[in-house]
Amino acid sequence: SGWCGEQLLAAGPGRWALLFLLLLLLVLLLLGCSRPLALRRGPGQVGYLPVPGLSRGQAARRARRARRSGSLPPPYPNGWYRVLDSAQLPRGAVRGLALLGQQLTAFRAHDGQAYVVDAYCPHLGANLGAGGRVVGNCIECPFHGWLFRGEDGKCTHIPYAAKVPDFARVRTWPCCEVNGMLLLWYHCEGLDPTWAVPEQREIVTREWVFRGQTEHLVDAHIQEIPENAADTAHLAFLHGPAILGGSDLRYTRSRLWDFMKHTWKAEWQPEPAPDEHCSRMLVQHTATIFGKHFSLLDLTVTARQVGPGLVFLIFKHAFLGHGIILQTVTPLEPLLQNVVHKIYYQKNVPAIIPKFILRAECIQFERDVTIWNNKQYLSKPLLVREDSSIQKHRRWYAQFYSEKSKRVPAREDLDW
Repeated sequence: SGWCGEQLLAAGPGRWALLFLLLLLLVLLLLGCSRPLALRRGPGQVGYLPVPGLSRGQAARRARRARRSGSLPPPYPNGWYRVLDSAQLPRGAVRGLALLGQQLTAFRAHDGQAYVVDAYCPHLGANLGAGGRVVGNCIECPFHGWLFRGEDGKCTHIPYAAKVPDFARVRTWPCCEVNGMLLLWYHCEGLDPTWAVPEQREIVTREWVFRGQTEHLVDAHIQEIPENAADTAHLAFLHGPAILGGSDLRYTRSRLWDFMKHTWKAEWQPEPAPDEHCSRMLVQHTATIFGKHFSLLDLTVTARQVGPGLVFLIFKHAFLGHGIILQTVTPLEPLLQNVVHKIYYQKNVPAIIPKFILRAECIQFERDVTIWNNKQYLSKPLLVREDSSIQKHRRWYAQFYSEKSKRVPAREDLDW
């Protein structure tokens, strides 16, 4: 209530410190169970301001209809994208997918190899992901039983035909499995992969263990998300207020949480050849409580962007150890991104530590989501000298588009 807020604001530093410690203890207790943190935000659940008389979903739809998207880049940059977690596709499983503006089917052969193919059978258009089954290293069409080989998409058997036409095949997509994820290579001109997804050694060797995952849907162009790395000026303003203030931008700067501040120092740079498809951001985070440095929350983060949709955020803390957050951004539609954060951490560090880090990162990320969901993309933004890294990032990111990259339809009121 307002009265409670006034009493707390009038309280001395000692009472504030006690309140903060109690809140921190509560959060740690809630996160302290051994089960990994799992948080999934549904469509319109975060990133939009409420409208009186409308439900959360209705307010989100109204905002999307009213929004002017601006002069957008091509919707689908060339690169590797997460399809799903490897554990979600056991042997013999078939999964229907909708991403990159495509309908696809993923399946795992009985020898353990995973494949991704176009969803629709070239015979009469049946969806292979809706009732298809795995036969050896092939997927069987649920309509007439045609078999398509996962390796190259060639039809190997038609139950009622004496001969299989040489041209009978379904399109296959290059894919790989790295760091516990199945990833797909997209190129608008159908070119083969030009770089590989790096393995994180500590994940492969199980030195670091999985501690949790968050998933968000972001109503923005994919380029808006990694561009944040080069926009270092927004860190102090948007992410400086205490995480205890939450992600609702109307209240993050409330005087109630003014006793705590985050300080960020960041620098972004592209990497030289042969890793020109990568960039790095070095972030140093410190926190103050009642104006005094709180070293327990000090973090050094190295964020490595690998292509348009993968980020490796490696955390280093003198006392709390090391870990990583894998961020994947997969375009579902031109203005709809699936963003997943997965955290892996040292085994000997209590689970509450990485889960607290992931939850704090989630709060900060959702502040960005509100900006992305409601902003307009400006191809020629008004920048000052201190914003020079934003244009530098756009020049770097342009390598993921081709001359034949599809353009977003020229409409001002896109409602995906």
